[in-house]
Amino acid sequence: MRDSAGFLLCSLLLVAPHCTEVAAQDPQPDPKTPCANWMGGAPGYPGHNGLPGRDGKDGKDGLKGEKGEQGLQGSKGDQGAMGSAGPEGPRGFPGHPGLKGDKGEGAYVYRSAFSVGLTERAPHPNVPIRFSKIFYNEQNHYDASTGKFLCSIPGTYYFAYHLTVYMSDVKVSLYKKDKAVIFTYDQFQTNNIDQASGSVLLHLSSGDEVWLQVYGEGDNNGVYADNINDSTFMGFLLYPDMDFH
Repeated sequence: MRDSAGFLLCSLLLVAPHCTEVAAQDPQPDPKTPCANWMGGAPGYPGHNGLPGRDGKDGKDGLKGEKGEQGLQGSKGDQGAMGSAGPEGPRGFPGHPGLKGDKGEGAYVYRSAFSVGLTERAPHPNVPIRFSKIFYNEQNHYDASTGKFLCSIPGTYYFAYHLTVYMSDVKVSLYKKDKAVIFTYDQFQTNNIDQASGSVLLHLSSGDEVWLQVYGEGDNNGVYADNINDSTFMGFLLYPDMDFH
């Protein structure tokens, strides 16, 4: 039995070189030959994982999905910076005419004025001087028969007088309601003709009277007038009282 095993081993050793040569001549032996089957080894272990392959091409777009639910409202953002003014817009069309206003009060102008001159020489003292030469008395507020101005429109008035002085001294006063308001005195110079004047603003009420008269005795009544020398008295309304209608 031991001799049979030795014989078999020797046979294999003799056959091995022959199989090696055949393998050298034919790199890819027929796997069906006995030598190929006899030389096949046991299966090897699995190799290491290879490197990842390249990304593939994008696939086609899928179908559109259904509309989702509305999300919650976000918080209010910060106020932005004020922008620059835009260009001026085109001019608009004219508007419609407005409604007619209510009728206003009439702009009535109140008038009261007079301007008169002396015609007689040396008027009597302590009585109103009657200026009978009428320059202007359209409203007839001055009475030439009494020498007095009668106020018909309450308000503020201006009065003035310019007197020629001759033959004696002159002292006159302007009266309002039996009370002297201003005085004017001029001393006569021999062989000379002089002038005396005065003016004043007065507030008058309806019915008040204003006049001019020689003050004192006859020694001070040198008020004079002739065809070339005048002595005048005048007055006019500056503006009426606000509450006068």
